[in-house]
Amino acid sequence: MTHRTTPPPRICPACDGHASAAITLGGRDRHGHLRTITAHCPACHGTGTRPLRTQEGARA
Repeated sequence: MTHRTTPPPRICPACDGHASAAITLGGRDRHGHLRTITAHCPACHGTGTRPLRTQEGARA
């Protein structure tokens, strides 16, 4: 008997699955740590995946 598996999540086309990036601000703080900020993909909001399409658009 075959076993049903869930389909793999769709990878975000805007970021190719690399949803977050650490960007240096240039320089270090007084403790010597590199100052960075985290930027998230605006299309997937940092998850790296896109939801599956629904069939609602096909109805009408």
